[in-house]
Amino acid sequence: MWNREKSITLSKLCILIFLGLLLAVVVSAPWLTHWFVNFSQAGLQGDQSYFLATIYVGFIPAVYLLYSMLGLLRRIDAGRVFVAENVELLRRISWSCFLGAVIALVSVFYYFPWFFVAVAAAFMGLIVRVLKNVFAQAVELKNEADYTV
Repeated sequence: MWNREKSITLSKLCILIFLGLLLAVVVSAPWLTHWFVNFSQAGLQGDQSYFLATIYVGFIPAVYLLYSMLGLLRRIDAGRVFVAENVELLRRISWSCFLGAVIALVSVFYYFPWFFVAVAAAFMGLIVRVLKNVFAQAVELKNEADYTV
């Protein structure tokens, strides 16, 4: 039967898989960008260094985001859900999304499809930001209830 522990374990596993995929992309970035530039019909010859820059700069907020998500899941798994530390992690996750959106938006100057990545990342940042606000309110209510009792 599916339960909370299995769901958290699956989420942690997915994060670790994404982390592995991210590391594989960064390690193979020179080969991947060379292949993509040659395969593309968009006339990207000479833009390989821009793609590499986007990948390497985007790696930083992506790793930070995944690391923060793993920390959030660890706290939730330990039964510490509505705590200030989780609000801070959600804030970090949202800012990582927004930073990824900015990186993708700058990359639009050499390859327009990055625009769609920028919009998706900004939208995810907004969703996480709303969740962060909900968590912050829940933490406040929990703290008030703890002091009342």
